[in-house]
Amino acid sequence: MSDVTPLGAATLLRAPKVLLHDHLDGGLRPATVVELAEATGYDALPTTDVEALGRWFREAADSGSLVSYLETFAHTCGVMQTEEALVRVAAEAVEDLAADGVVYAELRYAPELFVERGLSLDAVVEAVQTGIDEGTQRVAAAGGAIKVGTLLCAMRQHARALEIAELAVRHRDAGVAGFDIAGPEDGFPPTRNLDAFEYLRQNNAHFTIHAGEAFGLPSIWEAIQYCGAERLGHGVRIVEDIKTDSDGTVHLGRLASYVRDRRIPLEICPTSNVQTGTVASFAEHPIAQLARLHFRVTVNTDNRLMSGCTMTSEFTALATTFGFGLDDLRWFTINAMKSAFLDFDARLSLINDVIKPGYAALA
Repeated sequence: MSDVTPLGAATLLRAPKVLLHDHLDGGLRPATVVELAEATGYDALPTTDVEALGRWFREAADSGSLVSYLETFAHTCGVMQTEEALVRVAAEAVEDLAADGVVYAELRYAPELFVERGLSLDAVVEAVQTGIDEGTQRVAAAGGAIKVGTLLCAMRQHARALEIAELAVRHRDAGVAGFDIAGPEDGFPPTRNLDAFEYLRQNNAHFTIHAGEAFGLPSIWEAIQYCGAERLGHGVRIVEDIKTDSDGTVHLGRLASYVRDRRIPLEICPTSNVQTGTVASFAEHPIAQLARLHFRVTVNTDNRLMSGCTMTSEFTALATTFGFGLDDLRWFTINAMKSAFLDFDARLSLINDVIKPGYAALA
């Protein structure tokens, strides 16, 4: 880590950023939730006051439990059941990310959660892509640039993983970058979905797996060794396989060594990890240890509405708490770009033409 004065948000806002782990239904603007609820007849919001609703989402998510954290999504998903709503939410997400300095993002969502009013899975995917295209065009018209792909999530407590994997492959030439499984980890191991992962591998498709958040090392081990995950969604509990002696000597267990040696990316979401009780506090987050040990660490927002965060605020908190400097944040960003579900030439172009020059300008 760099020995520098903590970086300020104004500087970090200008830093080019790469975001691999961000849920579309976890990043709505509070005003959009209220307006869509009125437009769609959704009447279960805890309040229609925009500021109060924003506070409610953050406070409700601050429960220390992943299960409770996930309950807040009933409201965002509740207002995203029409094509118009999906287009709007996706377009606004792209605009908000670009305004935050994000140059590449993968937005993930579970199509099966947006079919309550009769939309087909394909219609959901097409509506989200329309929104992403619109948002990208708006950003370009304002003089900016951002590239956005999507990840289709299957909910691990349901039994539709293969169906969603097939959906991802069907739309992979139209904006879908890959596949994921999400939802409660405890009691729903990734091996329940082996047929989906086998199908994806046979079709040369990319996938990440939520693992090592609410459940520990067995979740990570299954995701990698049984399912073949290319990346780990969170993966932060890999630290449970790292021991430190009283003299500071560090010992990596077999699984931690494998994850580091194979350069398996960790999609770490610091603020979210605190909210769900995965780590006790921001200051105790193991991201600094994992970075020192040269794991392929990436920094992510998870759910910008529920966590009340942006990539800039996450970078700022990391710089303030752990003394990370521009070189460290550049390293996180290049780690993420190297790990993106994007073709090699495009990744290299963003690294060499956008990310490196962007950080050089800040320095």
